[in-house]
Amino acid sequence: METNTGENGPENSIVISNKELPLHCPLDGQAAWKMHPKVYLPINKLNEATCPYCGTRYTLRIEK
Repeated sequence: METNTGENGPENSIVISNKELPLHCPLDGQAAWKMHPKVYLPINKLNEATCPYCGTRYTLRIEK
């Protein structure tokens, strides 16, 4: 898992690997203040998913 940062700090964007599937939010080990009900997220054709609770964007990096 990688957290992307922009010029102004974290963007709530996380890159995950296929080892972290099935994708759910919050991820194991995320800070307690980010907690909300655990939801499983479908990954779209662009290999992306967005959590409806916190808005975190996930991008799947396919490993060969």
